[in-house]
Amino acid sequence: MERNRSGGPTGRVTAAQPATVGLEISQWKYLSSEAREPQMHAILTVRADGTEGGGGPGPLLAQVLVVDCSGSMAWPPEKLHAARQAAVAALRMLPDGTPFAVVRGAESAAMVHPATETMARADAEQRAAAENALHRLVTGGGTCIGTWLDLSLRLLAEQAAPIGHVLLLTDGKNQHDDLMPLSDVLEECAGRFVCDAWGIGDGWDGRELIRITSRLHGSAASVREESALPGEYENLISRLLTKAVPELGISVTPMSGATVRYLKQVFPTEAELPFDETGREDDGTRRFVTRAWGDETRRYQLCLSADPTGLPRREDLQLAVVALDVSGGDGVRLPQPRPCVVHWTDDPGLSRQTDVQVEHFQQHQMLGEAVAAATDAHRRGERDLAEHHLGRAVQLAHAIGASGQLDRMARLVEIVDATAGRVRIRSGVAAIDFEHLITASSHSTYGPASAPGSGALPAGAAGATVRCPACEQKAPVTARFCPTCGHRIGERP
Repeated sequence: MERNRSGGPTGRVTAAQPATVGLEISQWKYLSSEAREPQMHAILTVRADGTEGGGGPGPLLAQVLVVDCSGSMAWPPEKLHAARQAAVAALRMLPDGTPFAVVRGAESAAMVHPATETMARADAEQRAAAENALHRLVTGGGTCIGTWLDLSLRLLAEQAAPIGHVLLLTDGKNQHDDLMPLSDVLEECAGRFVCDAWGIGDGWDGRELIRITSRLHGSAASVREESALPGEYENLISRLLTKAVPELGISVTPMSGATVRYLKQVFPTEAELPFDETGREDDGTRRFVTRAWGDETRRYQLCLSADPTGLPRREDLQLAVVALDVSGGDGVRLPQPRPCVVHWTDDPGLSRQTDVQVEHFQQHQMLGEAVAAATDAHRRGERDLAEHHLGRAVQLAHAIGASGQLDRMARLVEIVDATAGRVRIRSGVAAIDFEHLITASSHSTYGPASAPGSGALPAGAAGATVRCPACEQKAPVTARFCPTCGHRIGERP
């Protein structure tokens, strides 16, 4: 990265070796030819390396900072102070020349800096002016997040920087949604920019933040202590500035008898990936767009429906082809397309098994569902039911090795037996504790590795799972004991 005269980054990326993108597919290829609606699930692992050499001249990033200034931000005063300081910290990290704007969010959205609906270019003078404007912010009004994103979209639409980013902070629920429905605005914004959203205080809605960020390819997070927010903003902007590939496409071309049902991101966060309807092919190819890559790994779950009618049994058949592309395509070395295969079988011992990575992320989804169910039960005052769902969440987190999630749940419950899911909810647990847990649950663990060629036995057995006869949960087919209940695999309960 080049440096300006003051020692900070300029926003331009110096020439280097081309960036490299890799693609791996993990699947259990055996499907039952007798199943009513056969579906093939696979995990795509995509990794980008050397992206700092993939940029061109000019700023790569255009940044909008949205600060919640609704009436609830007035108390305690530490909230607004932290919001101001965090925005200032983010501004100071923006490279010279970066288009930026600061937006005040209430039941409507208004410009803080610049004064008109345009974006400034980062330099010492513009940063100082924005900081002064932030320190003059006052609170008042309600919350309509749709208006905040709508103004952000209008600002970013005028910019040529390939990566548009919105950093949104709120302390409350979207109580004035009728003024500009969020669902409609998200449809307009999807694919236009990336949004990361943060909760502060004790009144925000974790599921609302995840709804926004999963649609806009970002992540939801929160802080328990207001003083931690500026440092979190610095870390986020620092990571964002390493991203030099604005858009990576994943195309899936199904063979005859197969259909693409969906592709979704499952690591590091869960994100929706709708079909890219532009340039849609007649051969059934579906293209999905992913946003803003640096040197990182992401994983996606692919679901294909398949029809065995008229196809041979007991041999590998190509079910679909997965390919990657980069917008512009300059300076990025792409992998060869990879096949997704199917092997139709009448042997239930084969067709009942599951790929270990697929199982991992399905269990992570169930973990999130258990946390959401616990949150709803707690809101209704059903403490015993909340404890039951949290026990299930602890059991799942323990089974998949989500140690960070276990630590977070330990704030809410005393974990008596993680394997069995026995917990005791702690006294003094508040509703906001569940909101913190919900946002944390949207961040998944990397997942296990699958053996190469994980469709064949016995060499690929490490890539498959089987059901435990005692607890009915999945375990690696090579495991001697179930990781959920400890029962010895192969013995009757």
